[in-house]
Amino acid sequence: MHESADRDDLPQATLVPRSRARVSVVWLIPLLAAVVAIGIAVHHVLNQGPSITIVFKAGSGIEAGKTFVKYKDVSIGQVTAVRLSPDYTKVEVTARIAKTAAGLMVEDARFWIVEPRVTLSGITGLGTLLSGNYIGFEAGASTRARRQYTGLEIAPVITGGQPGRQFRLKAENLSSLGIGSPVYYRRLQAGQVIAYTLAADGKAVELTIFVNAPYDQYVDRGARFWNASGIDVSMGAAGVEIRTESLAAMVAGGIAFETPGFAVQGVNADADTTFTLFGDRSMAMKEPNPSAVRYVIHFDETLRGLSVGAPVTLLGLPAGEVRAIGLDVDPKTAYVRGRVEIVTFPERLIARLSPTQAALARNTDRHALLQRLVEERGLRAQLRSGSLLTGQLFVALDYFEDAPKVKMNWNQDPPVLPAVPATVTELEGRITGILAKLDKLPYEAIGADATRALASLDTTLRDASATLKRVDADVTPELKTALEDIRRVLATADGLLKNGVTTTLAGFETTLEDLRRPLATADTVLKSANGTLVGRNAPLQHDLRDTLQEVSLAARSLRVFIDYLDRHPEALIRGKTEVKP
Repeated sequence: MHESADRDDLPQATLVPRSRARVSVVWLIPLLAAVVAIGIAVHHVLNQGPSITIVFKAGSGIEAGKTFVKYKDVSIGQVTAVRLSPDYTKVEVTARIAKTAAGLMVEDARFWIVEPRVTLSGITGLGTLLSGNYIGFEAGASTRARRQYTGLEIAPVITGGQPGRQFRLKAENLSSLGIGSPVYYRRLQAGQVIAYTLAADGKAVELTIFVNAPYDQYVDRGARFWNASGIDVSMGAAGVEIRTESLAAMVAGGIAFETPGFAVQGVNADADTTFTLFGDRSMAMKEPNPSAVRYVIHFDETLRGLSVGAPVTLLGLPAGEVRAIGLDVDPKTAYVRGRVEIVTFPERLIARLSPTQAALARNTDRHALLQRLVEERGLRAQLRSGSLLTGQLFVALDYFEDAPKVKMNWNQDPPVLPAVPATVTELEGRITGILAKLDKLPYEAIGADATRALASLDTTLRDASATLKRVDADVTPELKTALEDIRRVLATADGLLKNGVTTTLAGFETTLEDLRRPLATADTVLKSANGTLVGRNAPLQHDLRDTLQEVSLAARSLRVFIDYLDRHPEALIRGKTEVKP
């Protein structure tokens, strides 16, 4: 009983049903992280912009994850992949664009690689030396979205939003112009060249320029553009002219524009208007003349030095210019001669007249007036040199009274003006004739004769020198002795006359005999020297002959005096009496 009671006092097991397991708090952390990651992913997907592909010819400096896409120096995307195109000829760049810039990805948007560039017009992209190359972007005006683009090879000079207008120019060749070449207005930089291409027909070059505001308002419909590249050196009939816009234009080329006074002013040209690009300023600013009259002139001489644009003058005043230079062949005689086509401006010549004469000239038949000038006054065309330095020629209309008579033929179109040879041509012909005659001279024979003559002269001079030495040694002492005897005899005669002792004819005869002896001696000396002197006209013989002639005249005068004293001895006391006729 006790054992059973004890068993009853023991606790009894109770069957309890099994409960659910509790979730640990530790598991909440990864759950929350997963929720956050999903939220971030959804937010990234919802805020991520479009992915675009840009095709470049070369991927210079482009790296995935490092290269950005920038617009106005603000990053709007990043390159995510760089790979070659399927044909391995180009580079495909994939970039992720920010959602805020997604609206800019339209059809006419443009992309290019910005890198350092050094050109004649300047240096660009210097900032990329530190930050690396990036992809530049320019927004378009279209509203249609696009995801595939072809990148530009050259960065554009003008980007969207810059105030100004662009125009098109057509030129014969590009010259030294290029993208970035400056555009000048009155020597102030007003714009630049932004593009160029070959015309569809291949006969011209089309350039696109952008003129910045406010200079674009000066581009009128009548504006003239010309190439201001480098140094414009022109050599014409007026001499040498040197022009340049600036140092930059001299190095990198440039374009200048201006509206001439005779053109339409005050009417702005529309954007993308096409203008002609002239070669230089003189041609661009040349005034068109609707009243210009054409003529043809034939020249039978060389046209070297005559160029298109050379002036035509009338009596030295500007009257026109040369428009074309060519040749004319006569099929019958096969004669070729120069053909020069000129234009004249009658109104400019009339403007130089007085008002009365100008009104009269405008009412006068110009054909009849020109015909009278040609037929009656001898008006002719002639080539003349405008500059000795450059050798350039011009056409001068002047009067030549001795020119052959001609008549104007007004049935020809254009009429032919008569011409006369140039003065230079005549001078060249005369010089050529003189040179031809000189070429015919026997220079070798003349040289041989001259050599022989010089040898003979040398021998003669040597003989003359020896002869003079002999004369000086042999003849001169004897001549001196004879002259001393003569001088002594004359002194004796003079003393006798002064002292009055010569009173008889015998005394005078003795004196004369004394004088005759030295004369005979001098004559003998002269004859002996005559064989040694060179020629009859030798200087020494000539002097001796003159001296002896003077002595003979003195002796003759002395004889006449002695004869007179013989007839009139009283003359020594009374003097000579006057003889009455």
